[in-house]
Amino acid sequence: MRALPRITKVDVYPWNLEFKRPAKTSRNILHNKPSWFIKLSDEQGHEGWGECSIIPGLSMDRAIEIETYLARVSANPPQRAEDIPASLPAVQFAFEMAMNGLRNENDLQFFPGNFAEGVSTIAINGLIWMADAEDMLEQARYLLRNGFTTLKMKVGSMPFDAELEWLSALRNEAGADVVLRTDANGAFSKIEPGWTTLRKLEVLADLNFHSIEQPLNSSDVEGLADLSANSPLPIALDESLIGVRGVQQKAALLDTIRPQFVVLKPSLLGGFAECQEWVDLAEDRELGWWATSALESNLGLYAIAQWAKDGVKTRQPILVQGLGTGGLFTNNIPGSLFAEAGKLINRVGHHWPNLTSFLINL
Repeated sequence: MRALPRITKVDVYPWNLEFKRPAKTSRNILHNKPSWFIKLSDEQGHEGWGECSIIPGLSMDRAIEIETYLARVSANPPQRAEDIPASLPAVQFAFEMAMNGLRNENDLQFFPGNFAEGVSTIAINGLIWMADAEDMLEQARYLLRNGFTTLKMKVGSMPFDAELEWLSALRNEAGADVVLRTDANGAFSKIEPGWTTLRKLEVLADLNFHSIEQPLNSSDVEGLADLSANSPLPIALDESLIGVRGVQQKAALLDTIRPQFVVLKPSLLGGFAECQEWVDLAEDRELGWWATSALESNLGLYAIAQWAKDGVKTRQPILVQGLGTGGLFTNNIPGSLFAEAGKLINRVGHHWPNLTSFLINL
């Protein structure tokens, strides 16, 4: 990767990603996703593209702050991702992504390697969106028919007795060999008569679940530490990582909670360099990790996939990644990414559009 020439200009293309179906979690329901595509130009005439995309209610960045910052730097761009305020992690992600394209003299080569060249694939989980029980079972059946061997579903939107009923049915239909991951988005912090959080996790462990992401709110550090020490179901931290910056602070969080896994969303955490710090600290403590999208378009997903496959420095075998989100939007950027048979594939023969023309004319 060459040295980065001086960046001379930032062009900004606001975009609202529209979900094909409402995206429900235990926090809220998303109908669209505020996004900004940025194009960096350098003094040699090269271009680099990045995606700034937020999840309202979860991302640290606020839309008005993003727009104010991007307007301010349009003609006087930062020359390093580190110069962008830490309070704008999605903007940091976008600039780091675009700067990598500039360094590689290829606006879509963020981390050159086998995935970008279409040589290798990435094992991914199939995602089941919250709905009624029969709808979620039908989503699972569709994914299983299409070759997915790892499924992930959200929990926490219904009473746990009802949740347990459909999850038990899912395990029966999927069979013992299918890996089931789940994500509570902190929902188990809510008190439910007849159920302790630990008992819920014990029951999920009896169903041979792989892990649970963020069973309690990120503010409940003591509770998360207790679960990580005592739950038979491995605990993965997700929202708990947001806003934690600096090696010392990150190490302190991991040493206090001692989860079994960390889940890395680069646009929520400030980009790829920040995620690499989490990987290094996790592996030093023999914790597992995987990357997942924060529901970016195909462009942001493409960058994250390249990083997870060829950009990250890791001493562990790559686990199944959470990168199967490319088909969620009605107005996504078409490209070369396809999810098939439980794998993310880069078909290099399927060309990406000219992004400037696409974003202006659609």
